[in-house]
Amino acid sequence: MKPRVSIRHALENTELLGSVLAGQSWEAWRAVLIAAMGEALTDGERAIFTQVTGRPSEPLERVEELWAACGRRGGKTRAAAALAAYLACCCDYSDKLAVGERGLILLIAQNTKQATVAFNYLAGVFKAVPALAELVENETADTLSLSNGIDVEVRAASFKGLRGVTSVAIIADEIAFWSVEGAANPDSEILNAVRPSLATTAGPLICISSPHARRGELWNTYRRAFGPGGDPKILVLQAASRTMNPSLPQSVVDRAIERDPAAASAEYLAVFRVDLEPFVSREVAEAAVDPGVFERAPIDGVIYRGFVDPSGGSMDSMTVGIAHAEGRVLILDAVREFKPPFSPEAVTAEIAALMKRYRLSEVVGDRYAGEWPREAFSRHGVTYRLSDKTCSEIYGALLPELNSRSVALLDNQRLVTQLCSLERRTSRGGRDQISHGPGQHDDLINGAAGALMLAKPRTVQQLPDLGMPVQVGTGGLSVPSIGSPSGGNYDEFYTPGATNCIW
Repeated sequence: MKPRVSIRHALENTELLGSVLAGQSWEAWRAVLIAAMGEALTDGERAIFTQVTGRPSEPLERVEELWAACGRRGGKTRAAAALAAYLACCCDYSDKLAVGERGLILLIAQNTKQATVAFNYLAGVFKAVPALAELVENETADTLSLSNGIDVEVRAASFKGLRGVTSVAIIADEIAFWSVEGAANPDSEILNAVRPSLATTAGPLICISSPHARRGELWNTYRRAFGPGGDPKILVLQAASRTMNPSLPQSVVDRAIERDPAAASAEYLAVFRVDLEPFVSREVAEAAVDPGVFERAPIDGVIYRGFVDPSGGSMDSMTVGIAHAEGRVLILDAVREFKPPFSPEAVTAEIAALMKRYRLSEVVGDRYAGEWPREAFSRHGVTYRLSDKTCSEIYGALLPELNSRSVALLDNQRLVTQLCSLERRTSRGGRDQISHGPGQHDDLINGAAGALMLAKPRTVQQLPDLGMPVQVGTGGLSVPSIGSPSGGNYDEFYTPGATNCIW
């Protein structure tokens, strides 16, 4: 890669990028981009550079990677788009690309919708600058093709779908919110897949995000490379929103901190959160999976439990899980997911038919879907009962069962991924809350976990006076439909003469 003009010249020249990051409010970003491209800073720029990177001086050589842990509304996506425009239009790659080969600037994010944000900024730069607009040969919703042999393309972050290309630059947007180690498509594997595409062109990897939890590649790179002792080829900056964008009103930050100090510290002050931790490790989750078992057929004499996570059919998936217990082992027998859009009535009928296969006339579900699930299931002969536990409480009860290897899950990768994506966070009141992380989903694991915990046998310390005849079976005394002390039913077995039973 050979710059045709310096990035300082490009950022000062109104016929190039001078109007893109103009004014005092963009001073910090201009200093960072100039330093990242290996150019010298002025004394004033160096003071800003030291403030946000912890390094006493600029590297004076082009860096291989630029990582920006910057607060929300801090201008990071627009600054990255300006750098991408410079790399696309003001640098020569003819000595790095084979004859007929086109260089690629990849804009990647957790999904294409997020990646399109940076693409729209970049497309706007080309439209606003006549000299750059002349280079555009073709534009689609996700691609800009330039006459100099460079393409700008939007892609979702996937370690399987990003191989085999030659990149001159890669922008990874909001990387702190990608899946991390333990997920099926972790951020580390995605970066391992794209870094080789930059090897021949010596183009930069640019990773930008507001901080989140203390895990993942943004956190790992920050720990290794931030400050004076970091790798000189990897430049890491950490800066609050107003440091990089002084035009952001202080009142916006103040109100956010008042509402939720922990979240606002990450969102606006660029401080990694200490109140978040993974719910369960990938190793524990995968140890619970029965490989090759995708669904278990109903067995005569086994008592099953069903749990539904309802949905109206337009946004979230509707899921159902069915489980039973064998001794102390909780076994997931079936799990189904119905992705939107769908007809709630048709899905309810399909779930009711599944329930009846497992001899179930009752299903439990959460209370957030209003009255319609109760009415919809009743039309198919299934009673819908509201769960007395929240999702967070269900997940909390599931964890010790997973850690003690008392759970048998089905071989469902999406289920395992959602389980590993759950986060434990401490609320301001000191209580733990367990839920999916930003941009993640938990519909499938919610249905499965709810069924597993319904199937868990519970011990009652003293057998009450039943006051009715019982039948002795091979498993003990059958006690159906007797009210339990906490409102459930004695619908398992207990051994004659025992002082304890399970219900």
